[in-house]
Amino acid sequence: MLATLLSAAPHAPAQAATARTAPDDAMARFRALVQPQGKARVTAAVLDLDGTGREPVVYGDDSPYDTASIVKVDILAAALLQAQNAGHDLTAQERARATAMIERSDNAATNAMWRRIGLAPGLEAANKRLGLTSTKGGPGARWGLTQTTASDQIRLLRAVFDTAPAARATPTALDESSRTYIRTLMARVVGEQAWGVSVASGSGWALKNGWLQRSTTGLWDVNSIGQVTTRGHRYLVAVLSDGSTSMKDGVALVERAARAAVSSATAH
Repeated sequence: MLATLLSAAPHAPAQAATARTAPDDAMARFRALVQPQGKARVTAAVLDLDGTGREPVVYGDDSPYDTASIVKVDILAAALLQAQNAGHDLTAQERARATAMIERSDNAATNAMWRRIGLAPGLEAANKRLGLTSTKGGPGARWGLTQTTASDQIRLLRAVFDTAPAARATPTALDESSRTYIRTLMARVVGEQAWGVSVASGSGWALKNGWLQRSTTGLWDVNSIGQVTTRGHRYLVAVLSDGSTSMKDGVALVERAARAAVSSATAH
């Protein structure tokens, strides 16, 4: 299956939009509102899908973070690309695993799907076609240690959510059926996992969150990616963080960052 993915590329890869750093005044407001504590750090990226600009704005240092479970969206995208290339849909078993992986963040289902796509090499082959440029798959079975940047997560979200008119839409290797499938699952995450970027939404959201306590430090990686709708516009939002002393603190940090980043975007 990996060989199929590498050799068959009937669609153009997604364009890798160049991220731009938030202006100094916006960055200052962001930092004042977010205020990471101790060793914690956070980066947020936002793209207004219904605006005129096509580059995400990044708040913070756009450096690599562990994905934790947000990589599950990327894994599903890779599996769907492989199925497209083979000329068939996901099997019933694969669809059941995909549902568990996204809606409930089930790790056993993710382990199976990670093996199915060919581990890190399969993920990275798919990401070349999706336009991701700064994501490196985790070693061996450790998909949660995949490294990514906030701007790369916006590229992934654009491949799934960007439905702008064809003249300015981002080309993507995912067909419309695959895009709709991923969006649907991300809109159905279980209630106890509906935190994160959803706090910045006014009338709708679809998301995937990730959380991981690092055994080497005891500190937490907490991330959230997705689409939110507020004030009549759809925004893609990716918030990555690490170094929090507890998951609760990490969630609070991510939510402050999501609110601050989207608030700044809606002010323009």
